Amino acid sequence: MQGPSLLPGLCFLLSLSEVMARMTKAATCPQCPQHAFCVHGTYCTCDSGYASDSGKKFFTFPLETCNDIDECKPPISIYCGLNAACQNVEGSFHCHCNPGYKLLSGDTQFENSNENTCQKTTSSKTTRDTEELQRVVEKFESLVTNDTPWAMGEKREVASWATTLLQTVESSVLETALKSPEQKNQKIHNSTVAIETLVVTDNCSEEGKVFSLNTYMNSVDIRCNDIVQENVKGPTAIAFISYSSLGNIINATFFEEANGKDRVYLNSQVVSAAIGPERNTSLPKSVILSFQHVKMKPSSGKAVCVYWKSTNEGGQWSSDGCFLIQANKSHTICNSTHLSSFAVLMALTNQEEDPVLVVITYVGLGLSLLCLLLAALTFLLCKAIQNTSTSLHLQLSICLFLAHLLFLTAIDQTKIKLLCAIIAGALHYLYLASFTWMLLDGLHLFLTARNLTVVNYSSVTRFMKWLMFPVGYGVPALIVAISAASRPSLYGTRVRCWLDLNQGFIWSFLGPVCVIICVNLIFFILILWILKRKLSSLNTELSTIHNVRMLTLKAMAQLFILGCTWCLGLLQVGPAARVMAYLFTIINSLQGVFIFLVYCLLSQQVRKWFREIMKSKPESETYTLSTRFGANSRPSEGTGSIQAAGSVVGPSVLVHRLAESSVEGREVLIPKSRGALE
Repeated sequence: MQGPSLLPGLCFLLSLSEVMARMTKAATCPQCPQHAFCVHGTYCTCDSGYASDSGKKFFTFPLETCNDIDECKPPISIYCGLNAACQNVEGSFHCHCNPGYKLLSGDTQFENSNENTCQKTTSSKTTRDTEELQRVVEKFESLVTNDTPWAMGEKREVASWATTLLQTVESSVLETALKSPEQKNQKIHNSTVAIETLVVTDNCSEEGKVFSLNTYMNSVDIRCNDIVQENVKGPTAIAFISYSSLGNIINATFFEEANGKDRVYLNSQVVSAAIGPERNTSLPKSVILSFQHVKMKPSSGKAVCVYWKSTNEGGQWSSDGCFLIQANKSHTICNSTHLSSFAVLMALTNQEEDPVLVVITYVGLGLSLLCLLLAALTFLLCKAIQNTSTSLHLQLSICLFLAHLLFLTAIDQTKIKLLCAIIAGALHYLYLASFTWMLLDGLHLFLTARNLTVVNYSSVTRFMKWLMFPVGYGVPALIVAISAASRPSLYGTRVRCWLDLNQGFIWSFLGPVCVIICVNLIFFILILWILKRKLSSLNTELSTIHNVRMLTLKAMAQLFILGCTWCLGLLQVGPAARVMAYLFTIINSLQGVFIFLVYCLLSQQVRKWFREIMKSKPESETYTLSTRFGANSRPSEGTGSIQAAGSVVGPSVLVHRLAESSVEGREVLIPKSRGALE
């Protein structure tokens, strides 16, 4: 079970995107660095095609610099279309046709894939070179599609077969590239493999030159000096190969360094980088490899850079000599001190549970379950308080009781996927229903407060009775039905039976909850304003007796304890995240305790009912405070009350006594005498 909070979805911080408009340079602008201009006469921002060292869009630091953005590499990776490649230039980029292809217009470059008209040239030499690479590709496809050991499932044989296959393809590609050194750069690809080769014949005339090879949105950056082999006379070559389906064969099960508690899967294509004619694997300087993810990186995922290591058992994935540089949702960048076949593994790590928070959650929810059960029984059996407000509190208590009980007993029942999805759907519905009943409670209190002078409880009661059950149970059912119909696979995760946080699915819960909290807050403010206006018309003595300020203080306390505390989940970021997690867990796990305290123990009618039960008085004894009277009776001094019509998100205590002169089903004027309010 996850201990940090009752509902993991509330731990996400809501944010608004910042929008700023560009301004032209002004005379008062501070000194901006090269490739930057001034905004609002105050800040500097880099020109299009450049980015600041700090990563900030707007800056004032005088030593900040703007560097060129390589649009041809991840995470941008401009796509130029078939038989074309992206070329980065200072502050911009352009596309050009691959060797052996040219534009129909005769131009040497173009802007984007829409302008791509690259056609194969008619050179017979180029055609022969391409055909040889094509034969290598076809040979690889035949090896994969034929009856190979991987189809038989023997892990050791699969590893040996994969090692042989990778070495064979690398050698064949390098041999083909070196046969035609005048064809410095060759590219070919189909649905299963993509190959790019580069031949170096000038012994790296440009010092520090770096070559970049790209296949299938993967790339490798290697220094020219690392390609040239000093003990070899003649040209040298580098081959970069991406396999689109090989990762399904040599998958994450061949990674033996994984933590048994983590779920690991291959999240990139398998790529190979090799230099020849001599197969040197170690390099004086590391190469940079960029991988495009097969799936978007999840928030709990950890990228691991690995290479295919030949062993006595055939081969396996290993992280030795491979290091992670950077990883975002779509790409991972690694470096390696040797050449081999590489891939990116994604390890889904479990967040470590805080044992103290786990204990707090169990103890707090256990107490809440007991108090919610007692509160529900009180609302059902205590005749003196049974009215519309009590019905709202009863339904709220039932929904919270079932939600907390299911949370405690089944949140971590993830072994059976279908069962876990059903549990997640039930939790989604029960917690949404709880918040919906809070909204109805706030609406009922607002309608009651609006009619303080002449309380038309007849119309309010009829309206609420007609509205509350279809809305209280129907609206959450509709939301859950739409969510389940649109994204059924996102109910239940690997670690808990709750909503999946990917693809924004959590907003099917967070969205309605945030709306309800905001609406109830508006109700609370309106009720405070109504009470202030109405009570100011009463004489000073009555206002003093009623102690309006004390009632307001109680209402504010209840708003903090039972409503705004859900917002603490949004504050679990930064240095205060741990403190907020403790506050959120403690206060919200005790929600049932506070409901029983406010609506039962602090009610005069309920306390009187408890005392009568303890004294075992006969049932015929008439309660002093009653919610209904006979046709010819009227409220007596010190009597006549309804149960506090409050909302769990705040204002219930506010009219706990102001509404004590109401009679359900009647219109009753608020008494103007001192005794009627005491």
